Amino acid sequence: MKPAIRTEGLCKHYGDTVALDRLDLTVNEGEVYGYLGPNGSGKTTTIRLLLGLHRPSGGRAELFGVDAWSEPVAAHRRVAYVAGEPFLWPALTSAETFEFLARLHGGTDVSYRDGLVERFQLDTSRKIRALSKGNRQKVQLIAALATRAELLLLDEPTSGLDPLMEMAFRDCVKEAKERGQTVFLSSHILSEVEALCDRVGILREGKLVDEGTLQELRHLSVQTVEVTFMGRAPNLSPLEGVQVQSAGPNALRFEVSGSVGPLIAALAGVGGNSIKTLSSREPSLEEIFLHHYDGSEDRVRA
Repeated sequence: MKPAIRTEGLCKHYGDTVALDRLDLTVNEGEVYGYLGPNGSGKTTTIRLLLGLHRPSGGRAELFGVDAWSEPVAAHRRVAYVAGEPFLWPALTSAETFEFLARLHGGTDVSYRDGLVERFQLDTSRKIRALSKGNRQKVQLIAALATRAELLLLDEPTSGLDPLMEMAFRDCVKEAKERGQTVFLSSHILSEVEALCDRVGILREGKLVDEGTLQELRHLSVQTVEVTFMGRAPNLSPLEGVQVQSAGPNALRFEVSGSVGPLIAALAGVGGNSIKTLSSREPSLEEIFLHHYDGSEDRVRA
């Protein structure tokens, strides 16, 4: 089985600007892959290279084993795309746009499309020029999802959507995954990626700086342990890999790198100052993401 997406040493230069630097990426069939990075990190450039819209400066990109640049028709036959900025035909209605895009793609699931129109609460009789950005985004989403394409390339797909419609989008992605479709989700909305994605890639200045499941990435940030004492918080001896902050007169917050065992042992030796509450939590995707952008450590792959 060929991966849905594979890039090897993929590069893109615009003059002296390096937009994408030796990207090695594999997205397996049937998975939802989150592609994270701030504006200007190279996310959209990656998608444009996958779509054959831009010629790579080096390396190659394949969709289902077919070169995206040299064999564009074959490569994109199984793909549907949603852009972050919806540029559609202003004189057409949404219904006319759906028909045009269905013919352009080579087919669509009409009954499913009608259900999506109801789910996204879209008035298909209005012309595109009369629609808000959020409603134009709905047109793109509905048209792409209704193709039931094997690979969905989604570039900031919820841009302009209200929270209710964002939830409808998430339901659609989960349904696509259940049907075996592959979803490549480029986003800077961390909660969206955390809720939907099997694996996450973090892009920084055109380089893939880390990749894995959320569980695999949790090692990149510390675990937070908060303790409230019955009396005044004690002074604990310094522990390797543990930073201590006051969280009030009777509370301490510990940032733990590595095992929490030494901290638990130290707390057990507090004595008469009994612990009232103890809570711990793993880092969120936001904390993992910010770890790569706080300037404290250069983890960019050579």
